[in-house]
Amino acid sequence: MDRISDVGVLDKAMAVIAAVERQPIALAGLVSATGLARPTVYRLAVALEAHGLLRRDEEGRFVLGARVIALGRAAADALPLRELALPALRELRDNTQESVQLYVRDGDFRICVASLQSPHGLRTIVDEGAALPLRAGSGGAVLLERAAVLERGWAESVGEREAGVASVSAPVRGHGLVIAAVSVSGPIERLTRTPGKRYARAVMAAARAIERALR
Repeated sequence: MDRISDVGVLDKAMAVIAAVERQPIALAGLVSATGLARPTVYRLAVALEAHGLLRRDEEGRFVLGARVIALGRAAADALPLRELALPALRELRDNTQESVQLYVRDGDFRICVASLQSPHGLRTIVDEGAALPLRAGSGGAVLLERAAVLERGWAESVGEREAGVASVSAPVRGHGLVIAAVSVSGPIERLTRTPGKRYARAVMAAARAIERALR
């Protein structure tokens, strides 16, 4: 486990939470994912459960607790970016008829601060407050500020983070820096395997609209 801060126990607790973010996971899986000793993982997981940050499903696996949802929503609500971006995000969702998200970077993760769902029954659902891997998906590519992405103005992914899902993302800039990524995502059968051809222009237009709202 990599040390991130000067508070070792906090780093370990966050490693446990990060492992559970991806999928429900049993104690043995937590030990493997974090590289921590089994007694340490058990104590941390039980403590996090007591605080409502973790809970156990019907199979006894650890999953994120209800308090994480509340904290995520509170954090999203505290961000003026979200409120200022919502009109452009709604327009993007309505124009594309696909799910739309707004992400910001937090260390090695991208946090969804706004999520609007497609009207289609088959759709991509990303909960507000969700933390997704930064190195998978078009939103992550934007927030990593990869040179090719910034030069082109958008990124696309097909089945990269989740099988069957495609996405297109564009950077939102403030004072010359990439501060967020706006994304359209949905099933490959609708977005196709070249989703950028279909939605890059619309996603970039939404990003520019958000930038204007932030000025």
